[in-house]
Amino acid sequence: ELYGATKGFKEELGKGGFGNVYKGVLSRSGIEVAVKRVSHGSKKGMREFVVEISSLGRMRHRIVVQLHGWCRRCNDLLLAYEFMPYGSIDNFLFDVKGRSLSWEQRFKILKGIASGLLYLHEEWEQVVVHRDVKASNVLLDGDLNGRLGDFGLSRLYEHGANPKATQIVGSFGYMAPEFSSTWKSSTSANVYSYGALLLKVAYGRRPIEPERHCEEMVLLELVHSLWKDGRILDAMGKRLGNSYVVEEVELVLKLGILCSQAAPESRPIMRQLTQYLDHDASLPDLECQNLVIQDDPGLDQIIV
Repeated sequence: ELYGATKGFKEELGKGGFGNVYKGVLSRSGIEVAVKRVSHGSKKGMREFVVEISSLGRMRHRIVVQLHGWCRRCNDLLLAYEFMPYGSIDNFLFDVKGRSLSWEQRFKILKGIASGLLYLHEEWEQVVVHRDVKASNVLLDGDLNGRLGDFGLSRLYEHGANPKATQIVGSFGYMAPEFSSTWKSSTSANVYSYGALLLKVAYGRRPIEPERHCEEMVLLELVHSLWKDGRILDAMGKRLGNSYVVEEVELVLKLGILCSQAAPESRPIMRQLTQYLDHDASLPDLECQNLVIQDDPGLDQIIV
């Protein structure tokens, strides 16, 4: 059915780490789907396939992209997700045609992803560590609501368990610095990645841009420097123009810094972040925080 739904895998939507994604329409219901096609010969792809079925198949949250079904066909493993018509948020942050998101839309998306991560960390039956939180995995539905997708690298733990070491996974610019020494995935590492997402969406540029001057190459270091100089609003995206709420932009940028501290125990948890974003709690004064955003300056081009 999925082969027919995609018309023989003709309309490609994008490429993932372990396979391509195609658009399809289920014949019985007429529902549009995005079908991930994973090679059966890939051990990592098989592992990803099992993880997504075991996690997404049972999750029900408005911010998590829903899994409609799955099957095996010949040498392929197929996952059918609900279709996200606007693709990832990257399509709007870097669209050459001029499409953009208003500050109101960006702030709503960031708040939504925070609530989704809170659900994964504390509210589902197990702790889910996504391990690849980044802008290209924030997908937009027909109403431009942010949805979290691509759970293939996720790990599930019992509440209160100590995650075991594993291989380094994730995306440069979003990986927490402790990965280089501990190789442990954790909810605090997700918080670090979310901090990188906050800065990227507010500023409108990628976490690492090697073509820039040294002092501007790493977005986190740039925003941190602007904050220390009392000019944090200079880190606001130019495409926003004058249509934004100063207090919200400043909040998002400061939270991005707070989430990006080098020591995992110094970062806020997702419940605190949702409270800050919903204005249910006051953000601590960053001036009173002993902020350390980089353990080893020699590693910043690799893991910040």
